[in-house]
Amino acid sequence: MYWVQSLSQAIAFIESHLTDDIGIHEVSKHVYTSPSHFQFIFHAVTGITIGEYIRNRRLSLAGQDLLRKNGKLLDVAMRYQYDTQESFSKAFTRFHGVAPSRARQGQLRQYHPLKIKVTVQGGFDMSGKFLDEFYLFDWDAIEGEQGKTLSDAEKYKKIVAWAAGARQQNPTVFDELTAWILDDSEWSEEKLQENEQIMMYGVLARLREQNARLRACLKSLNPTALVNTPVFEALDRFDGELSGRVAEAPLHDVVARLFADFSVMRDRDVRRMIAGEKTGPTGTDSVEIFGYINCLKDSDAHVQWALFMPDMVKQQQKGFTVESFTYQTLPPMRFIGQEGDALENMEARAALFHTLDGLSAYRSGFDYDLLFMHHYGLGVDVGPWHGVWGRFLKAGTPVPDGFLSFDFVPDADQPGPPYRPQFAFATFSGSADALHRREGYDCDAMYDVTRNIILGQGIGIPYPDQYWTAEVFLNEFRNTGTAYLFSVELP
Repeated sequence: MYWVQSLSQAIAFIESHLTDDIGIHEVSKHVYTSPSHFQFIFHAVTGITIGEYIRNRRLSLAGQDLLRKNGKLLDVAMRYQYDTQESFSKAFTRFHGVAPSRARQGQLRQYHPLKIKVTVQGGFDMSGKFLDEFYLFDWDAIEGEQGKTLSDAEKYKKIVAWAAGARQQNPTVFDELTAWILDDSEWSEEKLQENEQIMMYGVLARLREQNARLRACLKSLNPTALVNTPVFEALDRFDGELSGRVAEAPLHDVVARLFADFSVMRDRDVRRMIAGEKTGPTGTDSVEIFGYINCLKDSDAHVQWALFMPDMVKQQQKGFTVESFTYQTLPPMRFIGQEGDALENMEARAALFHTLDGLSAYRSGFDYDLLFMHHYGLGVDVGPWHGVWGRFLKAGTPVPDGFLSFDFVPDADQPGPPYRPQFAFATFSGSADALHRREGYDCDAMYDVTRNIILGQGIGIPYPDQYWTAEVFLNEFRNTGTAYLFSVELP
């Protein structure tokens, strides 16, 4: 019943703008619907038009102002948007039955703000079906009477805090949605209509509504330079997914069928493609089928990352700072190196790099010593971590005996090597202990901060198929690593 919420929001908006020049267009715009449609709903529920409601409330308040001697008659008329004292007096007399100059306590009518309360019995019970489980933004926190006291910075801070909270809750709800779609017992013929209400007019519609309000609010704040602008591109992507325009080519047909005729969900194979599989609260669990719900889960995450990651990156820089951050695309290369516990010994590591020094004729131009890390294109929950000491060299460089090699080519698209030579390159300064601190981080500080900058800027990470990272030793392997590479998908 989104119209109930819309009516309540419209009334709150009117109440906070009764002394402003507002009408049906401003009110309907505030609740993201057309003037004609909203006028129809408002009149059907309240029995009066929006114009009548605004006029009744203004004249009621004007009467109280006159009783309190709150300004001259002309001042009160202008306050409540009457062009002349004469037009105000006529309207006031028709409403109260007494002229403004004769207004006395007990003679004036009071027209109180409307409150929309609707009780519905019967029908589908959707309360336990995800509608109230997603962590949605509480717009009352920045709108209405309270909103008058908030600065733009305070409003944006509340939105950022919501985004961080949503990242904690929403992934689990999307996984619950996946499980529900895959549960055959929930998809009997008699439940099909109910399930359409839950999914299409509950989950998807509610998320679209939130996106619209979030976009409008952020646009109003954007001129202040508070807003991390990649959030608008993330909202575009999410809106497209919620409307059935999925980016994943294998899902185009099945999602189009879903939006055209929900009855296709009778077919379990269709439901499998729509549901996908659970990817866990961090979104990193490996799956065989990446479905429509997985796409929604990722899009939801990108919106929230764009909002809260910039602040998180600032908070994480304790004892160190990010000196530079760039994205690079290099020509085809070959990484050559070795892995194994023996390389914990500095002498063994020195022998490795001495051998690579002998390949100086094949330098790639990105000639730092590296600890290259990857999972052979598998998810971190499936493929073990591999750390390989070595360097990038030119494509086709001969591989010495006892060494591993991994090719990097621009058009790589399969899981695992060859990888793409696209990455973020972050350099750091500060305490070596702080840079390599692991407590409170997924891996260590350099890994987390580099990744979080990428996520905050709306750049894709090709997890898991083409995912890799590398610690960079700018002053060769004997010194502390102070830079990081992170695989990305550049536009």
